[in-house]
Amino acid sequence: MSKEATQNRPHVLLICVDHWPGRQIGALGHPTILTPALDVLAASGVIYTNAYSTTPTCIPARRGLYTGTFSPTHGDRIFDETLPMPELPTLAQTFRDAGYQAYAVGKMHVYPQRDRVGFDDVVLNEEGRHHLGLSADDYELFLAEQGYAGQELTHGMGNNDYSTRPWHLPEFCHPTNWTAREMCKVIRRRDPTRPGFWYMSFNHPHPPLVPLAEYVEMYSHVEIDQQYVGSWAEPFADLPYALKVRRHWNSAYSDDALCLARRAFYALCTHIDHQIRLVVGMLREEGLLDNTVILFTCDHGDMLGNHGLYAKGVFYENAAKIPMILVPTADDARVGHHRVDDRLASFSDVMPTLLDLCGIPIPSTVEGLSLVGERRHETLYGEHYEDARATRMIHDGRHKLIYYPVGNRVQLFDLKNDPDEMVDVAALPAYAQVRRQLEQRLIPHLHGGDLEWVDGGRLVGVPDLPFEPKPDRGLGGQRGWRFL
Repeated sequence: MSKEATQNRPHVLLICVDHWPGRQIGALGHPTILTPALDVLAASGVIYTNAYSTTPTCIPARRGLYTGTFSPTHGDRIFDETLPMPELPTLAQTFRDAGYQAYAVGKMHVYPQRDRVGFDDVVLNEEGRHHLGLSADDYELFLAEQGYAGQELTHGMGNNDYSTRPWHLPEFCHPTNWTAREMCKVIRRRDPTRPGFWYMSFNHPHPPLVPLAEYVEMYSHVEIDQQYVGSWAEPFADLPYALKVRRHWNSAYSDDALCLARRAFYALCTHIDHQIRLVVGMLREEGLLDNTVILFTCDHGDMLGNHGLYAKGVFYENAAKIPMILVPTADDARVGHHRVDDRLASFSDVMPTLLDLCGIPIPSTVEGLSLVGERRHETLYGEHYEDARATRMIHDGRHKLIYYPVGNRVQLFDLKNDPDEMVDVAALPAYAQVRRQLEQRLIPHLHGGDLEWVDGGRLVGVPDLPFEPKPDRGLGGQRGWRFL
């Protein structure tokens, strides 16, 4: 392709957040969240309301984003922190091969941590994961330059904990401000002769829950929505073994503590929303906005106390469903505006969608589907863990079957009639045929050790296990001082 043709291709801004539930957007009618920027972006394009993370934890999900593949291909369904990226074409490298400049700012969550996965450069925030070998990321170097060396995490909140307090350093030092500011610099310093692929990856609203005090104040007079607990989620003794493990892990939060956590979580989201405005404003002022594709999404959601669960790693809606908003260039009629699309979508669909919109051939290794194409997922298969916590999922667009092999437990939810998954209908005669069909759709996806769960074409699982509580000696992933 000629240089002139490459120059005329659209720019791309891919925005990724962490732990943001798919329904937690004002435009979708969420009762509490304030997301003015995302609401405008949704009205300017299409919002996909059935988008899912098929391995809803940071590392395996992001491997799917970067390669357009699912966990059986990219190789991680367990959260393997030291697993190198697979030898597959990546999203960034495919854009670069098509003549793009490709830059990333923020959280990458790959190994080794400075692996650029095809980007020209990465300005990195690794959230203090020094145990993986990185002495300091770029955000830590920035804090040192400002006179706050080693103080990134001295607020005392854990990285997988739902305690909260306000941010402890000046506002400009908050990682959300830093990420947006560094992305604005990248856009300002772009090569004007080549289109840009820009990946802005915020680490919040993932804990630690340390919002700016001003954003907490914004929610001080807003009624915080309460957790909901399905009939299947009580009593504790009746839960599948994998859920007993998770419920015990986060069992200490009172109703008041959960209300504080949700308020802080929403504050972090609104802060991100406002900082996105600055980056969109930079595109506009640089004369790039009308020729830029914008996609906002997330690696997975957060249960936030619903059904007595927190964080990710399960296939219930708050954890597995993700936000996905696509804004086309001003002259691209394929996407349109003020649209809602309820097709099944996945995090692995981001790569083929963006390449398709830019007229770039999609590598044959990609398993996701372009969300502006005619092909659609008939079902989505999800898998997480290989030990006693193992969980599998199959989703047909209306019904979701969740399988726990320990104890051979099946749950089934009719999301059209029960979007909050309050009633498990797996044992109801009216859903017997749906259950059989989804089980038969699930079984062909099983691989490796999972095959032991099947006998004679039926799910048989493995014997149940007695639950024995274990201590949390790490205080939810608490980090210490960083002495640089």
